[in-house]
Amino acid sequence: MGHAGMAAAAVRYLRPVDAPPVGPVDPLPRPELRCVREDERAPVEPGEFRRVLGSFATGVTVITAPAQDGEAGPAGFACQSFASLSLDPPLIVFMVGRTSTTWPSIARAGVFCVNVLGAGQGELCRAFAVSGADKFAGMTYDEAPVSGSPRLAGAVAWIDCTVHAVHTGGDHLIVVGRVDALGAAEEADPLLFHRGRFARPRED
Repeated sequence: MGHAGMAAAAVRYLRPVDAPPVGPVDPLPRPELRCVREDERAPVEPGEFRRVLGSFATGVTVITAPAQDGEAGPAGFACQSFASLSLDPPLIVFMVGRTSTTWPSIARAGVFCVNVLGAGQGELCRAFAVSGADKFAGMTYDEAPVSGSPRLAGAVAWIDCTVHAVHTGGDHLIVVGRVDALGAAEEADPLLFHRGRFARPRED
C-alpha cells in the first residue's frame, strides 16, 4: 500500500461515524476502535484541563498539503500540537482533531509541509484557524521541493513530509510524518502561544 493509500485508509477507519464516505481504499490492519467508556474517563474538567495545559508555551505551525483532484485548492490548518519524534529515521508528529474538515484532504494527499510561523505571523495563523473559508486567499507561498505542499512566505522553518503512520489518541489523531526535506531562516524569532494568546520570545 502506498503512503496516500495508507493515509486514505486511516481516514476511513478513524473518521467520525457521521462523516461522508471517503471512497474505496486499501484495507488497513489495525485493532478494533471503540469509544472511551464513562468509567475510563479521568475526573478532569475540560476547562481546567485547557487552563493548566495552557501554561506550557508552544510554537505555532500551519500544516499544508497540495490540492487533490476535485478539490478547489490546497489544504491547510493552524496547529500548535507539533513536535520532533525521531532522528533516525527522521520523523515528526502533529495532532489533529478527529472532526477536522481539513485532515481528510491532507490524508488523501499522503504528504504535507509543516510551516513554523514567525513572530509577526499571528494574523496568518488566525486565517488558518477558521473553518470553511479560503485560507490561502491573499497568501504568498511556493511549493515545497518534494511534496509540492504550500510553503508559506515568512515562515521561520519548513519541513516537507510524507505521511508515515496515523494513530488514535482520544478525540485526536496522532499523525507521524517522515521528513523528506527541510530548511530554516537565519536568526528568525518564532511565534509562540501561551495561556490562550500569542507571545514573543523574551531576551534575558
